[in-house]
Amino acid sequence: MDPATKLPPVSVAPLQVVPLYRQDELLDWIEQGRHLEQVKQDRCQLTQDIEARANVMKIPSYQFLWGDMLAWGVCVKPDAEQGVKFLWAAADQGLAPALEQLGRYYWKGILVQKDLLRAETLMREAASQGLLKAQLEWIEMLLAGLGSPLDYEEAYQLLHGAVIGDKALHGRAASLLSRLAARMPANAVARAKAMG
Repeated sequence: MDPATKLPPVSVAPLQVVPLYRQDELLDWIEQGRHLEQVKQDRCQLTQDIEARANVMKIPSYQFLWGDMLAWGVCVKPDAEQGVKFLWAAADQGLAPALEQLGRYYWKGILVQKDLLRAETLMREAASQGLLKAQLEWIEMLLAGLGSPLDYEEAYQLLHGAVIGDKALHGRAASLLSRLAARMPANAVARAKAMG
């Protein structure tokens, strides 16, 4: 090869060894909606480990992560059907973010056909586990006519008892509680506040 046509050496940053995600940090990323970004940031190095923890070890947080990776084609070939199956596997083990996400998907018709009864049931379960996002969304569903007026008191109680440090979310919660209270008898609101 002629030295004049020789290409300059390419400088490639060496791959850093990425430690496997701790359960608490993965759950934090999931709740913040950053889990897929983290996988991309880590240059997809843990894809096989994530799949093994989801498929073989059946760890719910990893089932959620793997399901989302499949559903949206992050570091793997997109496969929405398998992705939703893994989300269901995590939900079946009671992982609140999986219940909430599936509830939202069925509510909005994302990746699945709209199923409002299923959506409300899933969201209610996630809300009852204390997931703030689900508590807010469940009340929005109730205000949109899903569920039953018999659910109002429980939904009010759950959100009224939530500790919310974010000012914007606190305002949203207060607005939703006010709108829900307008549909409830005064004694039901008082009971929900006392229990929350």
